[in-house]
Amino acid sequence: MSDSPHLLLVEDDRQLLAMLDALLTEEGYHVDTAADGQQGLHLALTRSYDVVVLDRGLPAIEGLDLLTRLRLRGVVTPTLVLSALANPADRVAGLDAGAEDYLGKPFDLDELLARLRALRRRHLDTARSLPLPGGRLELDTRSAVLGDREPVRLSTRECDLLAAFATRPGTVFTRRQLLALVFDDAESDAAVDTYVHYLRRKLGRAVIDTVRGRGYQLGRGR
Repeated sequence: MSDSPHLLLVEDDRQLLAMLDALLTEEGYHVDTAADGQQGLHLALTRSYDVVVLDRGLPAIEGLDLLTRLRLRGVVTPTLVLSALANPADRVAGLDAGAEDYLGKPFDLDELLARLRALRRRHLDTARSLPLPGGRLELDTRSAVLGDREPVRLSTRECDLLAAFATRPGTVFTRRQLLALVFDDAESDAAVDTYVHYLRRKLGRAVIDTVRGRGYQLGRGR
């Protein structure tokens, strides 16, 4: 996978969308774009991002409604709201909806880039440990700690797969989605089933739930 940070940009102003896409790409981000809230919701639920930049006045699904839906689904990607609605009450509404930062339009490009860098730094400082049912996943050591058991070491691929589930605990992933997120060099959905089996063998069957006819999700610790 690319080492470039992945950013989702959701903005319905096509000219601004194109300008920010070019600017952020030049800054080293891998950028996905969406011009309405429905497309933004789909991308945020099916792909992994390091940061989201989100407009409020979106067609299909309004920006703060989109953000609320993501937080309810367990998506914790740090989000900066970029909006012409910039009075104190609007900022409070954005932060209460789950945004980590809020920047009014018009805005200074250097300030936007600096805020995104700060968001990513803060997120990296706090995201090295992810909750699991009955324990946690330590990303730096690639180990799972469950209850009073000794830490269980995981392979890089096992850790990446478990992290995909742990960052979105309410999301049901299809095999194809997991293949794209974690197994970008694999050709068969069977790779997903194989590594789910490996994780269950090491950590117990309850760590990952099978959702019949749909795929897998993080276990609920039954």
